[in-house]
Amino acid sequence: MKRLIQILLVILAGIVALAIVAVVMLFSTVRRPYPDTDGTVTLPGLKDEVTIIRDDMGMPHIYANNLEDLFYAQGYVTAQDRFWQMEWWRYQGQGRVSELVGEPGIEPDKFIRTAGWNRMSQTTLDYYRDEEPEFYNIMENYAAGVNAYIGGKSPGELSINHKILQTVNEPWEIEPWTPLNTVSWGVVMSFVLADDINRELTYANLIDEFGEDAVFDLRPPYPYDSRPVIAPTDELVSEFAQSGLPEGWDTAVNWQNVNSDVIGQLPENILGAPPFVGSNNWVVSGEHTASGLPLLANDPHLAIQLPAIWYEVGLHAPGYNVVGFSFAGVPGVIIGHNDKIAWGVTNAGPDVQDLYIEKINPDNPNQYEWMGEWQDMEIIEETIKVNGGEDIVLPVRVTRHGPVISDVRDDAKDVLAVRWAAQEPSRVLQSAILLNQAQNYDEFREALRYWDVPSQNFVYADVEGNIAYQMPGLVPIRKNGSGMVPVPGWNGEYEWEGWIPYEELPALFNPEKGYIATANHAIVDEAYPNFIARDWAAGDRGQRIVDLLEEAIANGPVAQADLAAIQFDSYSLLADTYLPLLNKVDTSDPRIQEAVDILNKWNRQERREETGPVIFEIFLLKLYPAIAQD
Repeated sequence: MKRLIQILLVILAGIVALAIVAVVMLFSTVRRPYPDTDGTVTLPGLKDEVTIIRDDMGMPHIYANNLEDLFYAQGYVTAQDRFWQMEWWRYQGQGRVSELVGEPGIEPDKFIRTAGWNRMSQTTLDYYRDEEPEFYNIMENYAAGVNAYIGGKSPGELSINHKILQTVNEPWEIEPWTPLNTVSWGVVMSFVLADDINRELTYANLIDEFGEDAVFDLRPPYPYDSRPVIAPTDELVSEFAQSGLPEGWDTAVNWQNVNSDVIGQLPENILGAPPFVGSNNWVVSGEHTASGLPLLANDPHLAIQLPAIWYEVGLHAPGYNVVGFSFAGVPGVIIGHNDKIAWGVTNAGPDVQDLYIEKINPDNPNQYEWMGEWQDMEIIEETIKVNGGEDIVLPVRVTRHGPVISDVRDDAKDVLAVRWAAQEPSRVLQSAILLNQAQNYDEFREALRYWDVPSQNFVYADVEGNIAYQMPGLVPIRKNGSGMVPVPGWNGEYEWEGWIPYEELPALFNPEKGYIATANHAIVDEAYPNFIARDWAAGDRGQRIVDLLEEAIANGPVAQADLAAIQFDSYSLLADTYLPLLNKVDTSDPRIQEAVDILNKWNRQERREETGPVIFEIFLLKLYPAIAQD
């Protein structure tokens, strides 16, 4: 018996020892990629000494003596903290996810390669290299910093994600970072913040099912009479506003002469993003604040990711002193402030994508009709490399309007090509760098001249007390129609004829009311002479912010705490619209009556500890399909 106990103790000791070794190895594996943020490191390529100070939250402030070293260090530090995120994003932006994850990445890659994100990125890179070498060099310096960090490191030293994926899949070579990887992320964000393709197909399907009048009832235009607009026409500082505007311009969709027989649908949520994400920002004039200077708040609601989509950083060098939020893999700051100005953004949501129905030659599937003649499509062969599998050769057909996006579906009935403003070379990086350096309103507005896609609502404040708003971006001028449904591509009637001039895009400067607020709602009213979009956010969030701002101003002076309270407010104006109607419902079901009673007692704040918002949101989820089926 004693011998047996000894054997069991030895076995137990062995198990404990193995467990300790396993824990130590796991801890070591997880901790191994953690960057060393203390001490001194000598790096090739730096011109001078760079100091990096991390605050209590781990946010890096980079101090350099020249811009080359500044962006080099930003690349190095960002790679320290976020290289796996950068790795994933660059493969995603180039349609190469299959190279990392194998078969699960094939369908997303097919969509991305067909849409041409990789080709669009190359077009942008060519623009910077050939036309704006100053900004190309910034990307080169940033890439050099990234590569200084990742060079010579094994996958396990870079991230636990690399270690796991390269264990369960075939290992891949960690490629050097390049400027192409930087510009690729801009294409990804442009797609995430544009939903015109799916909206056009949805409208076409609804029209096909219910008819045009019913669709207008189901999705009426923006309620201009009861909800705010960001930049009323009579307040604009845009150049045409000084010379008078046409009255009664109709922004409603022209459904005439439109082929609505479109059944195919594209893959939904290709990037895992929710169907709708919204943002808000606002700025209050110093005339209404306790400090006498403007206060600006921004809360961009992009999809939840881990790590977060934003990367906070401070960049300090001669002629460059900015703090704010960047994207991992992209130099500069996207949202933030320098020592003179501050700015915040929300998505503007102009309609910048159109689907064209191409008429195909029955004798040649690679020819399409244009103005009575058959034209040859361009055929691009994309090779998708699959981790652990065979390469896939994907032929992509391209017409004068763009790639045939319907080819991602085997069962698509129409041949649909997509025209997208993002197919033009993007100058957003150039705009962001100039914005970081802007010292006043004129320089701010000039910097945004280069911000093309995705268009954003910029609010602005400066130390001189000015507040402003600018919507930049490439917004197409259409010969006919307003891009709400797929249109014939063979007759030339629905072509794009250029872009709304920057000087005519909505802009405000020190509006009389003393504040500016945006929440993805209507930017302009019906008097504005150019078509930007029809489908804005409903305006409830915008109205609530306006109500709270006006209340804070009336009770003034406005302080930071007031802006914080507005950001944390979750009152549902939509509930104010629907709940009175529920009281008119005649029901003998005690469960339904109990739900109505809970809703009547609810204070309309959508808090997690409340039962009311759960019932209300489920009600909405059930209501919309029920209306469509009625």
